[in-house]
Amino acid sequence: MNRVTTIVLTALAPISWGSTYFVASELLPPDRPLFTGAMRALPAGLLLVALSRTLPKGAWWWKSAVLGTLNIGAFFPLLFLAAYRLPGGVAAVLGSAGPLFVVGLAALLLGEKAKARNVLAAIVAALGVSMVVLTSQAQLDLVGVIAGIVSSASMGAGTVMTKRWGRPEGVGPLAVTGWQLTAGGLVIIPIAALIEGAPPALDGKAFLGYGYMMLINTGAAYFLWFRGIGSLSATSVTLLGPLSPLTAAVIGWAALGQALSPVQVLGMVIAFGATVFGQLPGRAAKPKADGPQETPRTENPKVKVA
Repeated sequence: MNRVTTIVLTALAPISWGSTYFVASELLPPDRPLFTGAMRALPAGLLLVALSRTLPKGAWWWKSAVLGTLNIGAFFPLLFLAAYRLPGGVAAVLGSAGPLFVVGLAALLLGEKAKARNVLAAIVAALGVSMVVLTSQAQLDLVGVIAGIVSSASMGAGTVMTKRWGRPEGVGPLAVTGWQLTAGGLVIIPIAALIEGAPPALDGKAFLGYGYMMLINTGAAYFLWFRGIGSLSATSVTLLGPLSPLTAAVIGWAALGQALSPVQVLGMVIAFGATVFGQLPGRAAKPKADGPQETPRTENPKVKVA
């Protein structure tokens, strides 16, 4: 599979995540974000584990727990806390800063050079997102801001560590995705029970919404996301993240009748352009002819990270 196809398939993940607000607001019980997070992660994780028929072995038990906590178990609650404490636009802008965390962590832990073009793409994308989602009435809340920043850092660290550890030899992305979602869901469940209490009663719309969230918005989306991390650089993958708030804005306009001002449209163009710019291949100094391709890192220390 060529690089462009891999980028397009990976981009489907943040595009799917952009539908979360619409589904939650139109189909799911209100004010139950942690229950929703658990319903997104745990059933999808168990399904993927069952389909892969593969359980972690050795160190991959604790690695899956760490990655699941960073990418899911800590990320979801912090993200929802930020969304509750901040206007949606502020939370989205804090989330769009995630690529900057990844650029720094990838340089520190993966040896990916922090290129000026990537930093520029991340900053411009965040600027474009802010033009789409911020309003003059936006107010800051210290707890919400901290939660938003830490949630972005958690997801960024999870992306980088997923790239650094790769996959066990002979194990596909389906199994590894299932391990992480299961671990993350198990982290969220006690938090949801403590804060939100017993699960709410569910009607037909809720079952439809949770079914979509579990299968498409989480199971398929995270499979494509982690698969992309195995084939692309961590920075390239995370620079696709701004597609999520842009998709949310488009769905709000198309399905909910929310108006888009000229400034918002301009911001969408800027953010999308920065996202595309961030995917352009860098200039190679001296490409190796017929050289071996790097492969994802596995438990075999001789195999390098892609």
